Amino acid sequence: MKMARPQSELCISIPTYFRCPISLELMKSPVSLSTGVTYDRTSIQTWLDGGNTTCPATMQSLSSPSFVPNLTLHRLIHLWSVSHSLSPRIHLSAILKEVEYARDVTLSLKKILERVANSEEDCRVLERYLDLIVKLIVKSDEKIENLELIFMILSFCDGQKINNKLMMNSGCFDKFVVVLRNGSVESKIAVAKIVSKIAIDKKTITSLIETRSLIVELYNLIKCDSDSSIEAGLMALIAIATTKASKMEVVRLGVVRRVSEIICDAGRNETMVIQKSLEMLEVIATCTEGRAAIIEAEKCVVEIVRRLMKVSAKATEHGVAVLWSVCYLFRDEKVKEILGKNNGLGKCLVLLQSDVSPIVKQMCGDLVKILRVNYKSCLGGYDTKTTHIMPY
Repeated sequence: MKMARPQSELCISIPTYFRCPISLELMKSPVSLSTGVTYDRTSIQTWLDGGNTTCPATMQSLSSPSFVPNLTLHRLIHLWSVSHSLSPRIHLSAILKEVEYARDVTLSLKKILERVANSEEDCRVLERYLDLIVKLIVKSDEKIENLELIFMILSFCDGQKINNKLMMNSGCFDKFVVVLRNGSVESKIAVAKIVSKIAIDKKTITSLIETRSLIVELYNLIKCDSDSSIEAGLMALIAIATTKASKMEVVRLGVVRRVSEIICDAGRNETMVIQKSLEMLEVIATCTEGRAAIIEAEKCVVEIVRRLMKVSAKATEHGVAVLWSVCYLFRDEKVKEILGKNNGLGKCLVLLQSDVSPIVKQMCGDLVKILRVNYKSCLGGYDTKTTHIMPY
């Protein structure tokens, strides 16, 4: 009689370098951080969304929170999985077709989220079943966890396709507020991403603006310490602050004060957060109330000048646009004085000689015209070869 093999011999030992350092499980979608350490996409995204700015394995500070797919390791894991005859995954469409009537809807949604978070192909499959997923939003009154999972799933989809489905189902936008108010950090970020994706036409933007407390809860999101939360919240506010009323509401809530705190934080150097902060200021600087709030926040104006040419080309463009609005268009003497004391003219002259867009050069030229009266005092402490350039 043949003896049964010990259970330990039946277990498949996963190579250490195929395991995620966080979950310790076989990686489905390996991605590498700037430190060179590779993690499973879902695990590291959760870590970063929680506000962490270090590499979990080495605890080194990350120069950037972005990551890149490790295609070589992904291929090796696939070959290893095939050679060890691991069970093939159920096709996502099978899970989606049954999710509405599943005994455990939460478990099914978790499976769907795991799939779409790690596979673009599964995202495309999901988009064919958006009617089913959106239908679940209305049915998720009693369990916020399901709502959170649904919005996290939808955040991976194309904005236009989500827009069409959500606009056909009244009440979905009210559920945004429910999750923004009571959900986890990850689900709040997902909702903000969806808002920024679907705000692509006047009708949708109007519906979003009219959704009670939505702007308030998005503003609360940028009050978090997490860079991911701040960036997602700002993107959503920028997308829907297109009317005078919505801009005034954002200003009333105190967005200038909050953005000022963000850009004045010497320890906060995440490019996209600073860039989106300056873009938010550019948006609200187009209304009188927004310009007045920016002018009142003197430290904010000083920091905008300091950040010029130090973050990104886009950030510089947004920063120049804000200064142009309050100093040239609005002709505020207080801002003119701040620019004079903080070498604003010198930086505008440098930008005029730099490889920037025509619109930035035009705005810098306009600023130089109104600042040239005191240009000698402004340039007195500016040690650069460009100081010989005379303002016109």
